[in-house]
Amino acid sequence: MNFSEQLSFLLEMDKLKSVYRKALVKADNNRFENSAEHSWHVALMANILAPYAEQPFDIHRVTLMLLIHDIVEIDAGDTFAFDEKAILEQQSEKEEQAATRIFGLLPPAQKDYYHSLWQEFEKAETPDAMFAKSMDRVLPLLQNMQNEGGSWARNNVTKQQVINRNKHLQDIAPTLWAYVLEQIDTATEKGWLKTA
Repeated sequence: MNFSEQLSFLLEMDKLKSVYRKALVKADNNRFENSAEHSWHVALMANILAPYAEQPFDIHRVTLMLLIHDIVEIDAGDTFAFDEKAILEQQSEKEEQAATRIFGLLPPAQKDYYHSLWQEFEKAETPDAMFAKSMDRVLPLLQNMQNEGGSWARNNVTKQQVINRNKHLQDIAPTLWAYVLEQIDTATEKGWLKTA
């Protein structure tokens, strides 16, 4: 192991605190949330809500995925989840380049492991990644519900967009999926989500 490479990586992570998202922190005068806060919050949420999963998964791996899933935003910045398809595709390319650079700060074995874990999260094909991805999608839903529609209302997000974004829950945690659908219906009734 190379301690100086590990320290370089860890110090680089401090930059994630300066990447701001569209989600608002209601408890702090509705300021924008940063990506480091989001990563901590969603990792904690995954551990708390793990008992709702109906497929086996490794909570340690899920937690690691969630702690690293947004570090690419240090280079690539954050995009709004409901941006146009072309913008999201460009973001995907930027994030892969960022992952190569940022994980490349680590010693080779750790670089390969964490980069691979990040890619697994992005593809969301394994039970671990599906649960991690679903938690990453549920947290903004909870935040928007707490903020009377929050970024949904400000950006004219539709009911179907939010349903599609949370689809990973359907198979891995049906009880949470039912809750999410109820929340989406409530948000639609209140006018926070558009019907079309």
